[in-house]
Amino acid sequence: MKYSFIKDIINLAEEFESQNQENFYSNDADGFKAWVANSEFKKVKSETSQQNWPGKENGRSAESVISTLLVHLNRYAKTYSKSAIAGSDFKTQDEFSYLINLKAFGSMTKMELIKKNIHDKSSGILIINRLINQGWIQQSNSQEDKRSKVLNITEAGKLALDNQMEKIRNATQIVSGNLNHSEKMELIRILDKLEKFHQPIFSKNINSEKLIETVYQDYSFGKN
Repeated sequence: MKYSFIKDIINLAEEFESQNQENFYSNDADGFKAWVANSEFKKVKSETSQQNWPGKENGRSAESVISTLLVHLNRYAKTYSKSAIAGSDFKTQDEFSYLINLKAFGSMTKMELIKKNIHDKSSGILIINRLINQGWIQQSNSQEDKRSKVLNITEAGKLALDNQMEKIRNATQIVSGNLNHSEKMELIRILDKLEKFHQPIFSKNINSEKLIETVYQDYSFGKN
C-alpha cells in the first residue's frame, strides 16, 4: 500500500474541514467529493484564464496561436503516419485514409470519397487512380443511378490495410501524446466543434480568391 497516498488524502480532508467552516458543503463523503471537484474546476479555470504563449506580450492573438498549433500538429501526425507506412506498398497516408473510409462507410462515388477526405477534385482523383492501379479499390455501376460509378474496397485493399493496421494504431496513440482520458474527450469536443464549423464552408467549394472575404462576411468576424 502506498502510505504517501493515504497521507495526501488525510491532508486534503483537513484542508476541506478547514475551508468548510460555514458548512457550504455537507460534512460527509459527498460533500468532500463536491469540494474536490469544484476546487479542481476553479484551478483549471484559473490556469486557462492565465494561459500564456510566445509573442502574447507583443500582441500575438489567441487565434494566431491556435492556427499555428493546428498546422504543427498536422505535420507531426503526418511524420508518424509516414513512419507507419514505411516499407509497405502505400505511397502516402492519404491512400490509407481513402481505404479506411471505404471499408468503414461502404461504397461511394469518387466525389463523395474525395469530400470525405477533405481534398480538392484533382488531388483526390490522382489518389483514387493509384488505388485502382494497385487493385485495392474497384469501380462498379451504381444501383441507384446506372450512369454513375461507385467505388468499393477490394479484398486486396482490406489485406493491405490489415498488414499496416497495427503500426497505424501505434501512430495514432503517439499523436495523442501525454493527454489523459478526460483531456482527450475535451479535445474531441473542441475539434468536433471546429469540424462542424468548417465542413459546410468547405462543401460550398468557394473560389479561393473569394474564400476568406466570403467567410469573414458571412460569419461576421471582427464585428464583436
